Amino acid sequence: MRSYQFSVVMSCGGCSGAVDRSLKKLEGVDHFDISLDTQTVEVTTNDSLKYQDVLAQITKTGKKVTKGTEQVNGVWEAREV
Repeated sequence: MRSYQFSVVMSCGGCSGAVDRSLKKLEGVDHFDISLDTQTVEVTTNDSLKYQDVLAQITKTGKKVTKGTEQVNGVWEAREV
């Protein structure tokens, strides 16, 4: 299991809906939570789905990702966006 967090610029329900639909299509995603209020997306995946794959799927929606982190051994580490 892998866990990722992204800060995504989303201004309305349509924005968060686009991210929702995109992540539902990505094979290997076990669970995700999108918060329009905090403009964050938390994603849990199987071990084969890498950070860059999830980042690419979110950016395909046209939404800007400003920050990304990955949980490694219980510690959140910053990743390149």
